[in-house]
Amino acid sequence: MASFFSEISANRAKSVLLLLVFFAFFMGIVYLFSYYFGIGPFGLAIGAVLIALYAAFVYYAGDKVVLKISNAKPADRSAYPTFYSAAEGLSAATQVPMPSLYVINDPSPNAFATGRGKRHASIAATTGLLQMMDRRELEGVISHEMSHIADNDILFMMVAVVFAGAIGILAAFIRNVFYFGSFGGRGRQNGGFIILIAFVISLLAPLFALLLRLAISRRREYMADANGARITRDPSSLVSALTKISAYSTASNSKQVKHANELTASLYFANPFTVKSISNLFSTHPPIEDRIMRLKGMY
Repeated sequence: MASFFSEISANRAKSVLLLLVFFAFFMGIVYLFSYYFGIGPFGLAIGAVLIALYAAFVYYAGDKVVLKISNAKPADRSAYPTFYSAAEGLSAATQVPMPSLYVINDPSPNAFATGRGKRHASIAATTGLLQMMDRRELEGVISHEMSHIADNDILFMMVAVVFAGAIGILAAFIRNVFYFGSFGGRGRQNGGFIILIAFVISLLAPLFALLLRLAISRRREYMADANGARITRDPSSLVSALTKISAYSTASNSKQVKHANELTASLYFANPFTVKSISNLFSTHPPIEDRIMRLKGMY
């Protein structure tokens, strides 16, 4: 039987490794870009400055953007007393400052955490989740989201989004250079080989960045499940919540979260889309069946 701590440690190590691969991949593309135009270390410095500015914007404004596009509204304590009391109890248990609570008017049961750190965090839950879950199951879901906050997953995932976005922008620029024939520097001097490499990377880089970001997201979900189970000492509460969400998502009349999109999907407790991916490689979340199986191994 897996322990809470062994599961958490294994997933944390894999997440860090994936993020290091992300960083190395980004710097490799920047190096190729710099080599191609013959600007050397100056290109690496420009790349570092630009990604730092992009990261600063995401860090300070990202959570506000996520809440806005998710149509999340501040939760009224008198209307959702169980939501508040469960969050307050788990905040005390984890010694994490009480996050701001939001509600999304949506029948699909789901939730997410966002923010730039433990002291500036928010948890949003759909009305469908708050209506469907009993107190114990709701605590299981909130413990999962509190784990994301306590482990700085919300910041961790923002870093992954920043790298993925930066790689996509850089790849698009390289493609435009290729299409419009603006070749120069060492790329021209070394002939078509460097041009071919740059073009192939510009096509494959966004896909590779997406796969890395999704892999990091899946690792963090496993880790939050294990940590949430540790916090409540009740893995069965998460199993019960996931079972209900799975039953809803497979029902013929189920609907995806209305305001979820590719940017916010990885933040949710469960995949907010009802359409299943062709491959788990392209999924923001591990299969619910796998999550349930791992949690049952902790009983």
